[in-house]
Amino acid sequence: MEKSKRIGYARVSSLTQNEDRQVLSLLEAGVPRENIFVDKFSGKNFERPQYRKMLRKVDENTVLYIKSIDRLGRNYMELSNQWRIITKEKGADVVVIDMPILDTRKEKNLLGTFISDLVLSLLSYVAETEFQTIHQRQAEGIAAAKARGVKFGRPSQPLPDNFWDIYRQWKDKNISTAHAAEVCGMPVSTFRYKANGFEQLSG
Repeated sequence: MEKSKRIGYARVSSLTQNEDRQVLSLLEAGVPRENIFVDKFSGKNFERPQYRKMLRKVDENTVLYIKSIDRLGRNYMELSNQWRIITKEKGADVVVIDMPILDTRKEKNLLGTFISDLVLSLLSYVAETEFQTIHQRQAEGIAAAKARGVKFGRPSQPLPDNFWDIYRQWKDKNISTAHAAEVCGMPVSTFRYKANGFEQLSG
């Protein structure tokens, strides 16, 4: 018997990324727009509000559609566990649009289930390994750049022309820290930081 409830799940890693391509694929697969759940969260775990909401609606009459396996998640162990919950505990089917072999509606026999689970394990492992490799390369690149003297973050602002005079008055306790910071046009924390640096240079 054909399962009648179609649900879609899409995920992007940050607020600046666009999920339209995934949503369009889900709509083309016949998922009603009101049944599409979208998270803008990292895929490292499954503590995502829309995913949890979606999971509560999944049952044995559901076909869950996702565009690609890494949209569901990137953590190999957790991804395999969630797949088990959806397909075994909930009794739902899963369709990975970009990977037709990961369609649990097909080959419901033992061999079909084995092949599907095997492919899932392989793909989720590759997805997590690729994710870790990218982050490792980024970290190595940043470390190499720092070793070459490359500065990261916003460039420090030059000290105002009156800083030395204000610093001396503050150092002699003639003015408060708050007043010194205000006259220099900077937050109190910034004035303290600059003053400490100034003392070290002077010392």
